[in-house]
Amino acid sequence: MRSDWILDVLADLRSFADANALPLLAEQLDDTALIAMAEIASKDERSAKQIDVGETDQTRGHPVLVGTGRHA
Repeated sequence: MRSDWILDVLADLRSFADANALPLLAEQLDDTALIAMAEIASKDERSAKQIDVGETDQTRGHPVLVGTGRHA
């Protein structure tokens, strides 16, 4: 599932804050957008690393067969 839709929502909120003379809120939303971008990028990196076939399932310590939906 795509996570970057939240960036569009934050941008809309930022525009609202600007249009309604809420500079502190606008600044906070800028910070929030930066955090969201960093977390989305980090999540995407973790997901890419987990695609390797045979990677160990970190919660159970068992090998995972990617794409089968079953644990080996």
